Amino acid sequence: MLDSTDTRLLAALQKDAHLTAQQLGEMLNLSPSQAGRRRQRLESMGYIRGYSARLDPLRLGLTVQGFIQVQLETHGPEQSKGFARLVQTRPEITSAWTMTGDADYLLRVYCEDLPALNALIHDVLLAHPVVARVQSQIVMDQLKRDAPLPT
Repeated sequence: MLDSTDTRLLAALQKDAHLTAQQLGEMLNLSPSQAGRRRQRLESMGYIRGYSARLDPLRLGLTVQGFIQVQLETHGPEQSKGFARLVQTRPEITSAWTMTGDADYLLRVYCEDLPALNALIHDVLLAHPVVARVQSQIVMDQLKRDAPLPT
């Protein structure tokens, strides 16, 4: 069970995962050791799954961000597992979700340019034996960055 101090700690860490126990303690009116123990408890309980850096895709030369909807031809467990294996092997696919509605999957991709996106769609996704259809949308601008979860 989370109390209000835990939720404030989680909110602070989502904004800046580099906060030290000293800084967290000051923000939460706790001693550094209490803040550190709370952080460790939330990590061990699975509320905090890890820490990562947010990289700038443009600085890395990834100028095209897109979303691709994928519809499978057949929906058996082996077909789904095969497609999931493909998704795991492609670094351009940064997120993947199973969906309700017309599309079976929604993929978030980052590519160097439009020819790279075209190759991913035609040479990789459409070439997969269980893929029936793909539909892509290219991101023109991102109005809101991946925001922290509400706590």
